[in-house]
Amino acid sequence: MTHDKHVSYISYLKVDELLTLQQPLSDGPEHDELLFITIHQVYELWFKQILHELTAAQVSLNRGDTHRSLALLGRVRTIMKTCVSQLDILETMTPLQFNSFRARLTSASGFQSAQFRELEAVLGRRDQAGANADKGSGMGMAEHLMPGSEARARVEAAMLRPSLWDSALHYFTSRMPMPKDVLERDVTKAWVPSEAVQKVLIELHRSDPEASMVAESLVDFDEGLQEWRYRHVKMVERTIGRKMGTGGSAGAGYLASTLFNPVFPDLWAIRSQF
Repeated sequence: MTHDKHVSYISYLKVDELLTLQQPLSDGPEHDELLFITIHQVYELWFKQILHELTAAQVSLNRGDTHRSLALLGRVRTIMKTCVSQLDILETMTPLQFNSFRARLTSASGFQSAQFRELEAVLGRRDQAGANADKGSGMGMAEHLMPGSEARARVEAAMLRPSLWDSALHYFTSRMPMPKDVLERDVTKAWVPSEAVQKVLIELHRSDPEASMVAESLVDFDEGLQEWRYRHVKMVERTIGRKMGTGGSAGAGYLASTLFNPVFPDLWAIRSQF
């Protein structure tokens, strides 16, 4: 196998192509639209990386590989910290500056981020007959995406696969048996917190330091995601207040409703039982 000897920084990273992807629509264009585009494109790159890392994390958890699972979950937590810090940059844009080009976004909305929807599905979110439809929109999380599109197919496929929590349960049961019905559950249904699982988790914390570290790494990631959601809400609120979001979404009102909903509720529930 031969390697191209002419690979350069620019060709390897596709820099020329990358720098053509920021295309403001406003007249002039408005100065701050470039920042808005750049930040959101970078978020999509981080979402891609998080999905990549969590795919590997599920494999390592299913294999019972403690150290690789810790490394991968730790990396994802660090990426979440970066996602939070990027909001500091976006908040240098004032409401007037955002409104100077906001009308150009028309129906474009963060709800249409297929990768974030896929991430939610990987983390266990499921839509059943509208039961988990977005508040303020009346739509399930895949319904914001074009029917028949590859993006929508990815989200729907993720809702049919075991979630990150399902992989964590397999890891924990390799250290201490979990209830049989938990391991044989229908993974296309949303997880319901289980006192039986919580009892095992408490015992693992007390008797298995490695399993405890994996559990705490999951909590670290969960906390990081909640922190990002909170900062996102406050950024939207300080930029557009309580106005309706682009694309007809409920804006900050909907985003606020997503706060304090942990991905791994059992790992939080056991805190009061130690």
